[in-house]
Amino acid sequence: MSERNNILNEIDWKLVALYLLLISMGWINIYAAVYNEDHSSIIDLSQSYGRQMIWIVTSLFLGLVVLLTDARFFSTFAYLIYGIIILLLLAVLAFGTEISGSKSWFQIGDFAIQPSEFGKFATTLALAKFFSGQHINVKTFRTRFIPLVIIGLPALLILLQNDTGSALVYSGFILVLYRMGLSGNFLLAGVMFIIMALSTLMVGYIYVAIALVILASLLLLIIKRNRRNIVNLAALLMLGIGFVFSVNYAVDNFLGAHQKTRINVLLGKELDLRGAGYNVNQSKIAIGSGGFAGKGFLKGTQTKYNFVPEQSTDFIFCTVGEEWGFLGSMVVVVLFILLLIRVIIVAERQRSDFSRIYGYGVASVLFFHFAINIGMTIGLVPVIGIPLPFFSYGGSSLWSFTILLFIFIKQDVRRNALL
Repeated sequence: MSERNNILNEIDWKLVALYLLLISMGWINIYAAVYNEDHSSIIDLSQSYGRQMIWIVTSLFLGLVVLLTDARFFSTFAYLIYGIIILLLLAVLAFGTEISGSKSWFQIGDFAIQPSEFGKFATTLALAKFFSGQHINVKTFRTRFIPLVIIGLPALLILLQNDTGSALVYSGFILVLYRMGLSGNFLLAGVMFIIMALSTLMVGYIYVAIALVILASLLLLIIKRNRRNIVNLAALLMLGIGFVFSVNYAVDNFLGAHQKTRINVLLGKELDLRGAGYNVNQSKIAIGSGGFAGKGFLKGTQTKYNFVPEQSTDFIFCTVGEEWGFLGSMVVVVLFILLLIRVIIVAERQRSDFSRIYGYGVASVLFFHFAINIGMTIGLVPVIGIPLPFFSYGGSSLWSFTILLFIFIKQDVRRNALL
């Protein structure tokens, strides 16, 4: 029996069910977030919730197209797809339309599409192609450098579009590199650099530099004092101090005023409830006001009276918290966790290196979006403007996440055809 005839039996319906649940719940919450009594029909195309229905229907069509496509197409043309997206990212810099401060959109009439959203599955395909083609782990300079170029090129182009949030999503691919054999020391070093950066912003670089010198002195008393260890410790100390001194320079020269204010508000250095801290403060009020069981569907006052900006996109989770309360919020969080767990389980059962690596790329992208978006709404991380997968309003993001997930589902369908 052909692959196409077997497709219904081989599809991982648990992944499909979680996808359908999330997009359905997202649609309902978009309806609640921007509800208009004069346009009460959820399929009213003049409203965001009506247009979201179109995005959902077209996304389901795209998912079907992916499932009917030969799975080998995606591995064979992975680099070509990646190259096309890179060209689109270059083109949008020259010919794109600026929306909300980011020149990252192609707009034709009322229709707008954001190429950076599609860079996520294209980069995932390219990484999977590279590692599966070489049968390698991340152990040599070459096998570390090339994946960093694959990840860094679209991230840089997106950063040039002034879309810092979407560019930061690409840092999530470090989880793929870790799965492929990257030493845990790199993850530990990344955490240490983050701690040093935050400490520098909070207390100043002089105090952090002194703390590093003291820490190095203590380590010198503990480690074996031979030439190699002393040189390595001195090099690490100089690297750390150099990084600490560069933090303020980077913040002052590479971040916009609003981004610096958001970081200061998050760190408690500023209290700006009418400016940069307004969105998060209103979001926290909305989520907190929902209590244990919520105020009820279409009864959220923060939502109804538009106190939370971007409440159907970046801050869609505050609508869940206000109208469905702690219980509803936990349902959404659990569904996302189940989706991530299922993706990893399915990835580990793959017989193809390409499919397994691609699966971890899917998990990395979804995890970053899920964790950071919800973290934004409750004030745990700076507001960087990224959507909640399958939930937030928008066609480009929903199409991108759908293609990302359904390529993986299609790879899994072909699993049993491989020896």
